[in-house]
Amino acid sequence: MARKPNYNFEKRQKDLARIKKKEEKLQKKALKKDALGNDIPEAEDGEETTEEDTSTPE
Repeated sequence: MARKPNYNFEKRQKDLARIKKKEEKLQKKALKKDALGNDIPEAEDGEETTEEDTSTPE
């Protein structure tokens, strides 16, 4: 007698592959965005503004 296919296992494997591919895509996008973002100079550590700095004195 032939074995009955385990569809739940196949579905789970497809889901895991889909999730892995999605995570890799997001990671690749983040690296690409980071590489593009390095060209823009950001504020120095001493020049950062916080919410406390922008409030008006009483």
